[in-house]
Amino acid sequence: MKHKPKNGAARADRLRLPRGLTRSRGMTLLAVYALAALAVLSGFIYKSHLANENYKRAVTNGYRSAFNSAAASITTLDNTLQKAAVSGTGAMLTETCTEVYGAAMSAKQALGELPNSDRAFEKTSGFVTRAGDYAFSLLKKSARGEKLSEGETANLKSLSETASVLSQNLLELAGEVNDGRLKLGDLDRLAREADAGDGTGALGGRMKSAEEEFPEMPTLIYDGPFSSHIPEMKPKFLEGKSDVSAADAKKAAEKFTGLSGLSDDGERAGNLPVYVFSAPDGDGSASIEVSKKGGVVVNIYSSRVPSAAATSGKTAAATAAKYLAEHGFKDMRESYRMTTDGVCTVNFAATADGVILYPDLVKVVVALDTGKVSGFEAQGFVMHSHAREIPPPGVTADEARAKVSPGLTVLSDGLAVIPTAGKNEVFCREFKCENGDGRHYVVYINAETGSEERIFVLIEDENGTLAV
Repeated sequence: MKHKPKNGAARADRLRLPRGLTRSRGMTLLAVYALAALAVLSGFIYKSHLANENYKRAVTNGYRSAFNSAAASITTLDNTLQKAAVSGTGAMLTETCTEVYGAAMSAKQALGELPNSDRAFEKTSGFVTRAGDYAFSLLKKSARGEKLSEGETANLKSLSETASVLSQNLLELAGEVNDGRLKLGDLDRLAREADAGDGTGALGGRMKSAEEEFPEMPTLIYDGPFSSHIPEMKPKFLEGKSDVSAADAKKAAEKFTGLSGLSDDGERAGNLPVYVFSAPDGDGSASIEVSKKGGVVVNIYSSRVPSAAATSGKTAAATAAKYLAEHGFKDMRESYRMTTDGVCTVNFAATADGVILYPDLVKVVVALDTGKVSGFEAQGFVMHSHAREIPPPGVTADEARAKVSPGLTVLSDGLAVIPTAGKNEVFCREFKCENGDGRHYVVYINAETGSEERIFVLIEDENGTLAV
């Protein structure tokens, strides 16, 4: 007969303790294992905490470095603006304007590395961008051998005064960051302050104060994209035209597009105010913008997604040209076209007496699956088209051709009006050229002064041609 084991022996058997290991010794060993696991876990947690602290420290040091760099760059910007304002020779003006541009780009880069810089330093960043671009425009002027005007000298002095105030503000902020009075590492708090717009935290509040104390920006009228005159530009094509009602604008949109049952989608303000309408268009919708003044169709956009292409780019260009002629756009010349995502965008420029008017640009979009026009953009034409008095060229074709690089072979030439970065215009001789590798370029020589104005590289592939 088998004897039933005692309870303690049964539990020891179930625990499968090694021979000679008692229950008390087993519990001790389990406790040792638990303590060892806890030690490992604690070490892991500490290591993670240490890594996190090191990361925060590295981020903070990076922001501190960017802050100091921004302050130093704007101080340099102030000094070089002062030098440019008193430059007596073209060579010195070129050197100082180059330094101004470099300091502005350095400051812009440093500001971009700071948390929420797009909001916290919006005015400061905008200022350094404009100052750098203005210096770049003067750099091009000095390269042509021209001297500063009294107005340009005054602008440089005004920019310097503004930079001096900004430099002092940033240096004070940088000092407070460096000695620990302001913290750069609390990104969550900075983000909340930026979103709330209240600047309640220490750093957010100091940033906000610096921006609120921003000195008055000088008015800069120059040939560049940040010139003060650009936001004030009015559509030249609409000069003398009367305002129209929304109802009349809708009729103009229906007549132009052939669509009916348009919905009113509100208005868009700006220097070219428009009424906005929409309508179903196949398996998508069309949005039509009509100018409030004159009731001119400015833009048509389609949300329809084309399927497989069934029409060539050449056929699409012919369709686009016919579309423009039917809608009253005369004497338009195809400039270039590009095929992407199932549509062909064809660019046309107006012409007058054989001169191509590139500012008067119209784009027509053709869907390659249906071969029909699906988009229309005439904002460039409406903003710039007007009756021009184009003078006779002061430079002959041969004289202008001599200014083209000897490394290029001229394939064709003509006359053209081209836009500048400041939305102004230059009358030029246009030369389409080729280099020894078969690459194509377009060179523009000023038809009145003979100076080299612009060079474009033509990127040509199976999708079309793009000028860059």
